[in-house]
Amino acid sequence: MTELLEPQAIGRALTRRDGPAKVTGTAPYAYEAPVEHAAYCHPVQATIARGRCTRVGTVEAESLDGVLRVLTPFTAERLADTEDAELAVLQDREVPFRGSVLALVIAESPEIARHAADLVEVDYERDEADVELRADRDDLYKPEKVNPSFETDTDEGDVDAALRDSEVTLDQTYTTAMYHNNPLEPHTTTALWEDDELTLWDSTQGVHPVRGTVAKLFGLPEERVRVICPYVGGGFGSKGTAHAPVVLAALAARAVPGRPVKLALTRQQMFSLAGYRTPTIQRMRLGAGRDGRLTALRLDVVEQTSRIKEFAEQTAVPARMMYAAPNRRTSHRLAALDVPVPSWMRAPGECPGMFGPEVAMDELAYELGIDPVELRVRNEPERDPETGNPFSSRNLVECLRTGAAEFGWAERDPRPGVRRDGRWLVGTGVAASVYPAKRMPGSTAVVRFGNGRYTAEIGAADLGTGAWTILPQIAADALGVPVEDVDVRIGDTERPKATVAGGSTGTTSWGATLVAAAEAFRAKYGDDPGDGDEVSADTPENPDEDRYAMYAFGAQFAEARVDADTGEVRVSRLHGTFAAGRIVNPRTARSQFLGGMTMGLSMALHEHSLLDPRFGHVVNHDLAEYHIAANADVLDLKADWLDEVDPHVNPMGSKGVGEIGIVGTAAAVANAVFHATGVRVRDLPITLDKLLPGLP
Repeated sequence: MTELLEPQAIGRALTRRDGPAKVTGTAPYAYEAPVEHAAYCHPVQATIARGRCTRVGTVEAESLDGVLRVLTPFTAERLADTEDAELAVLQDREVPFRGSVLALVIAESPEIARHAADLVEVDYERDEADVELRADRDDLYKPEKVNPSFETDTDEGDVDAALRDSEVTLDQTYTTAMYHNNPLEPHTTTALWEDDELTLWDSTQGVHPVRGTVAKLFGLPEERVRVICPYVGGGFGSKGTAHAPVVLAALAARAVPGRPVKLALTRQQMFSLAGYRTPTIQRMRLGAGRDGRLTALRLDVVEQTSRIKEFAEQTAVPARMMYAAPNRRTSHRLAALDVPVPSWMRAPGECPGMFGPEVAMDELAYELGIDPVELRVRNEPERDPETGNPFSSRNLVECLRTGAAEFGWAERDPRPGVRRDGRWLVGTGVAASVYPAKRMPGSTAVVRFGNGRYTAEIGAADLGTGAWTILPQIAADALGVPVEDVDVRIGDTERPKATVAGGSTGTTSWGATLVAAAEAFRAKYGDDPGDGDEVSADTPENPDEDRYAMYAFGAQFAEARVDADTGEVRVSRLHGTFAAGRIVNPRTARSQFLGGMTMGLSMALHEHSLLDPRFGHVVNHDLAEYHIAANADVLDLKADWLDEVDPHVNPMGSKGVGEIGIVGTAAAVANAVFHATGVRVRDLPITLDKLLPGLP
C-alpha cells in the first residue's frame, strides 16, 4: 500500500462545485441534452402479467399529426445480442410481466407521443400468471451465486446441535417489502445516431458500463458509442446498470436517423422498467447462553426474481460476519415469478439483511434482560468470523458506546410500554450497521498540466454524492498543490474508463486511481511541470484485500413516539454514529449519512410497493401513494463519525459512506417502537394496523 497522504484538502468541508449549477437549474441532465430538432418517444406497456401479443394495431396512432414512427415487435430493428432478456425490448411478442414494452411511439412532441401511445391497440393471448412470493412454495430454488458473486449458502460448525443445546433460543420470521427507487430525476435518455455512431446522454451511474452494454446490443465496437452524463439527479442503485429505457431510446433514434430522440420515464413507468428491491422473508434463529454470548446463528432467506432474468440479492451475507457465533448457517432461495426484474437499491443485501438480525438481537436482549447495546458488545468478534482474517479496522463497539453517550441511552427505562408523554408512548431503540469497504479494478485516470492548472480526467459519474468536489481534493493532496488549482473532468466516455458509481466503491476506486496518476505525474515532472505534461495510471492492486476484512461500521439510535389512540408513529430523534475511515469531505459525507438514514426511516414507516396478485402490477405506482418520509416524520436527525483512518483500504484511508446510513436504521426504528409500545412488529413497514391491536 502507498503510505497515507498528509492531508491538506482531504478533510476540508468544501462546498459542492456543482452546487450552484444545480440550484440555479443550469446543470444539464440527460433529458436536457444540447440538441436541436429533437423528437420524443413514449412506450406502450403490456396490461397483462403473462402471455403474448397477437396484434399491435398502430393505424390510428400513426395517423395522428406529428407521429413519426411506431415501433412494435413486428417492425423494430433486430438487436445483435438478445441474451439479456430485460434489454431485448421489442424483439418478440412475449409478455413476461405487466408493464413490459410492446410498442414505442416516436413523435414531434412528448404530448403527441403520449397521446398516440394511448391509441395503440394490443390484442393478447393470456397465460396464467404467478406473482405471489411465499416461503412455503414448492418451487423455490437455490441460485448459483448471490449478488455479485457470494456463495449462496454457508455452513460453519453444527448449527442444529448448538440450537438444540443452547440455554436460550429465538426463532422468528421477519419480512421486508418490495421497494422502488424514486430519484427526483427519473430514468431519462437522449439518443442520436450519426454516421452509424451512437451518442447517448443518459442518466446513469456509469457511462462506460452503459457504453459496453449498448455496444454489445447493437453489434458495435465500443469506440462508436459515446455516453455523456455530467450530472445525475439521484440514482440509488437503479441507474447503476442499464435498463430497458436506454435501449428503447437508441432504437427510436435509429428509426429516425440524424435526429435526436428523447425518452423520459413517467413516475408510473419507473415501477416496472427501472428495477426494484426484492421483498424478503427472513427466518432468523439464534442460540445463546444466559450471558448473552451467541452459540448459534441461522438465517434462511426467501426472495423473488423475475422469470426472465435472475437477480439474487445477497440478503444473508452480512449475518455471516457481524457477530461472533461459532456455529453459523445462511441460505438464499428464490421464487421465479412473472414480475419485473429486481436490481440494485441502496445497500443491496446489507439493507434488508440487517433488519431481521438486528431486530432478533433486540428480542434476544429483552429475553435475557441484557441491555441491547451491551449484548452487541459481548458478541464482538476478534477476527472476521467468515474468513478468519483480521479486520483492517473495526470500531463498531466505539460507535455503539459513543452513540449511546451522545443519545442519552443510559437514561432509558428498559421496560417496554411504560414511558408516556401525554397521549404519546415513547421508546428508544438501537441497531448496528455494516457495509463492505471495497474497490473495483478497471479505472484509468489522466493528470495533465496546462495554463498554470492541473486537470484530472476520469470517466466517473457523480450521481449526487459529491464526486465533482471530492475528487479534486484527493488529486490535490496527491499532487501537493492547492485544491483550488485542480479541475476534474468526469461523466463522459471520452474520459478514461471508470467503474460504476455503486457499492460505496466510487471514492475508493477512482480516488486510488487518481492518487496513482498524481504520484506518477510528480515522479516524472516534479513540482514544476510544463504545459501539456500528462501521465495516466490504472487502478492499482491492493494486496491487503486478501489479508484483511474491510468494512465500515455504524450504530443508529432512534426515539419513537406512538399515539396511544391511533397508532400513528413519529420518530422524534434519529442519530447515527459511524466509523467509515478518513472523511474526505465532512459536508458531503454528512449529507450521505443523513440521506441514507432518511431512506431507512422511510423503509421503516412508509415504503411498500403493493403488488396486486390478480393483475401483477404495483398499484401505488406514484409518489402520491408510494409514501416516503417527510420532515414531519423526524424532528432531530443527526449523523456524526469517529476519527478513524484505515491504512489498508486505500491511499486516502477512507471508506464509502453512501450506503451504510440506510443499513440498520429500519431495525433501530422497529426496536424503538417495541420499546414504546410493547408491540413487536416484524413485518415492514410499521403501520398502525400492526400496532393498534396490541396497544395498551
